[in-house]
This record gives sequence, C-alpha cells and structure tokens, in this order.
Amino acid sequence: QVQLVESGGGLVQPGGSLRLSCTASGLTFSLYAMSWYRQAPGKERELVATITSTGGSTNYADSAKGRFTISRDNAKNTVYLQMNNLKPEDTAVYSCNARKYDRLLKRTYNYWGQGTQVTVSS
Repeated sequence: QVQLVESGGGLVQPGGSLRLSCTASGLTFSLYAMSWYRQAPGKERELVATITSTGGSTNYADSAKGRFTISRDNAKNTVYLQMNNLKPEDTAVYSCNARKYDRLLKRTYNYWGQGTQVTVSS
C-alpha cells in the first residue's frame, strides 16, 4: 500500500520560513517524479514545484520561483519543500504527489498525500 505522509506545516508570520517534508512508503521512491501542489480555499489546486526522479531537474510555478526550493533524498524516501519569505497568499493546504509513467505497461502511477496546512498570517 502506497503512502505519502506530509509534515512541517503550521502557522508562520509573513516573511518567515517553513520546510515541508513528504515521506513515501510502498513504492520505489527513486523511480518517481515528485511534486508539491497547494490548494487555497475557494481556489483550484496549483502545481508549486516538481523534481525529477534523480533530482537532476526542478521546475517551479512563477509564484514559487526565488522563494521555494524543492529537493529530495532518495535514501530517505523523502521530498522537501523549503519555503522562504512566505506571504499571506501562500496560505493553503500543501500536498505531495508521486508520479511515474511505465513505458512498458503504458500506465501512469499517480499517488497523493493527505496534505498539510500552511497558514501565513501576522
């Protein structure tokens, strides 16, 4: 059974920092691209950042560039999102996603965590 468990969310003041973690089990972590998404109340889910299976490439939403850093430790089956200079508009539930395309089976494997709340407020 695949599980993705996020941690590290909380309440932080504007300008502060948080580091989110997502630890995976039940899958071969090193084969999956990992992403962080967020969803604020009343808004659609937004892709925040993605990192390839080897960690060799990353991509960020414009809103995250220069402030957030995604990284992974394949030995620990964990992906991180370091968030600096947080703004009230970063308030959302942040979820991690594991995704892999099996070329042989022509099948996409896609798993989600439950999410962790990040609130940026003074």
